[in-house]
Amino acid sequence: MDLTKVKLVVFDMDGTLLNPAGQVSQRFFTLFKKLQKQQLLFCAASGRQYNSIVDKLAPIKEAIYIIAENGGVAKKGNEVLLLKAIAASKVQEILPVLRNIKDTHIVLCTQETAFIESKDAAFIKLFQEYYHNYSVVDDLTTVAETTPILKIATYHFSSSEIFIYPALQHLESDYLLKISGQNWLDISSHGVHKGNALKEIQRLLNISKAETMVFGDYLNDLEMFEEATFSFAMQNAHKTLKKRANYSTKSNSEFGVEEVLEKLLQANIKT
Repeated sequence: MDLTKVKLVVFDMDGTLLNPAGQVSQRFFTLFKKLQKQQLLFCAASGRQYNSIVDKLAPIKEAIYIIAENGGVAKKGNEVLLLKAIAASKVQEILPVLRNIKDTHIVLCTQETAFIESKDAAFIKLFQEYYHNYSVVDDLTTVAETTPILKIATYHFSSSEIFIYPALQHLESDYLLKISGQNWLDISSHGVHKGNALKEIQRLLNISKAETMVFGDYLNDLEMFEEATFSFAMQNAHKTLKKRANYSTKSNSEFGVEEVLEKLLQANIKT
């Protein structure tokens, strides 16, 4: 594994860079500064809202590329590099289906704001961790009529894979369904995912797969792994992702990302 080839480091947030308490370690920020001096570039890629990612990475937010909403938007500072919305008709078609899935909470994600119609206090408290800018409305269909929707996020307190996905599986020819965590399932247009957003950033930077390192833990990271030779699955990753990864590292509770970055730093110092 020749780490001296790496020019771009891409990391998922939840279950990957963030520890179980939802925090970024000081160890990471220290390594970032050192690797930045070695001319390495960084990109955060998450299903989270852009503003939520920026909040977690505030000290370095202007220095990194950010892919948010599972590839619905990509930015560098205030510059929008990519923006992909679901057809309004598709949003309207699927909302009644989602409302009929028991105990499922729906989020319409736009570039700046997330919209929910759930009044469930427990869900709203949890939801605020991922979506800092949000509005509670009486009817999500009215939002979809006037506002471009980048992604529809759905949440189930027990399991998105067991309780939400089976009810939507028959719609996979019309929508891209991504199980993005134990409790989340995201819905977007076909081709709108982290992998294609990463490809656009690689194109802009003239960086190849052989020069890209990616860290991830869940199924919404699969396409991103296809765009990187140095693909690392966390120890806590979904079993399917582990099979697709070229490499592995420790869990997010054991500084798995930071350990690999320390090796990357040492490799660059030696050269």
